[in-house]
Amino acid sequence: MPTPLGRGIAAASVVLYALGWWLGYPEPAMLAVAGLLAVVAALLWTLPAPRLEIRREIAPRKVARGEPAAGVLHVVNAGRGLRGGLVAHDAAGPETVAVRVPRLRAGGRRTVSYRLPTGRRGEIAVGPLRLVRADPLGLARRVRAYGAPQTLLVRPRTVALSVLPSGRAHHLEGPTSDRSPAGTATFHALREYVIGDELRHIHWKSSARTGTLMVRRLVDASLPTTTVLLEARPDAWRDPDDFELAVDAAASVAVAAARASFPVRVLTGTGEVAATRGGPEDAEVLLDRLTRVGREPGPASLLDALRRVRPGGSLVVILQDGAESGRVAAVRARFDRVVVVRVRPDGPAPAPPGVPVAEIADLEELAAAWPLLGRGR
Repeated sequence: MPTPLGRGIAAASVVLYALGWWLGYPEPAMLAVAGLLAVVAALLWTLPAPRLEIRREIAPRKVARGEPAAGVLHVVNAGRGLRGGLVAHDAAGPETVAVRVPRLRAGGRRTVSYRLPTGRRGEIAVGPLRLVRADPLGLARRVRAYGAPQTLLVRPRTVALSVLPSGRAHHLEGPTSDRSPAGTATFHALREYVIGDELRHIHWKSSARTGTLMVRRLVDASLPTTTVLLEARPDAWRDPDDFELAVDAAASVAVAAARASFPVRVLTGTGEVAATRGGPEDAEVLLDRLTRVGREPGPASLLDALRRVRPGGSLVVILQDGAESGRVAAVRARFDRVVVVRVRPDGPAPAPPGVPVAEIADLEELAAAWPLLGRGR
């Protein structure tokens, strides 16, 4: 179809031809005919549909915010003629990436890569790919869509942190402090007996049924839980970039605990984002869940959300407002350890009694302040 430039030249040519005919001058008419012929030639240039096979890959499919990700096009010319002058436009969220496809002989294959935008966290829809064939003068173009959209997961950035000490020791044999729940040595599953297993853990009924010695696998239900409470109310953040840094900080704390095989809970004022038992696989789950977290209205005060949090373990509150951080002291007695991380605060604020506070402007400052938070009581 004609481009705006092509339509403009066609309209101007008609007017010029009429003007030349009315005035009796052949020159304007000749220019008008040349313009119309140029538009017709452009339409004929773009009329043949290219017979191409195009397959897109995204590598990698999951990246941290700001890390490179590429789209890779595998293009095959299934037609008989030489194909050139093609430009592919791939949608990547709200942006469009232009990719030039090189000339292809009949049966030729080419691989073209291009960078995808990863500056914003979230699920980025990539595609569909639109192939544009235009004439050299830009008077006409033909657009054809290829393939279904794919998803690029831009996850929060993280920095390596240690796990906050909870002030408790943990054993599989039962409670080790007054605050541990009764019966912490909990049955998890059955497995075959191996040399060295304690005989008191043999499950005789299952052993008789299967003909193989089976033992109980016990897990420690008293492992300290790391609870991360993220302030997500829109009016609690001055700038969207501040909230992005807060999500990065929450992801860093949660992933550190999960990779150390500790249970993790991540919450906002509206409810639970993720709850895991801990492990490398759970760290991936946490990052995927935090990718989808956005600012949304919640309770009138962060204290309302804190009172709904199950007690025990460590509590990490991530916010910006100094007044809200002062209310954290009201729930201090319900947890073994409570820390507050203020992200790009607008000014100093008194620390809640017995609650260490870190004020950060980037993840590097969080990594530097984190060991000091672990020592505070």
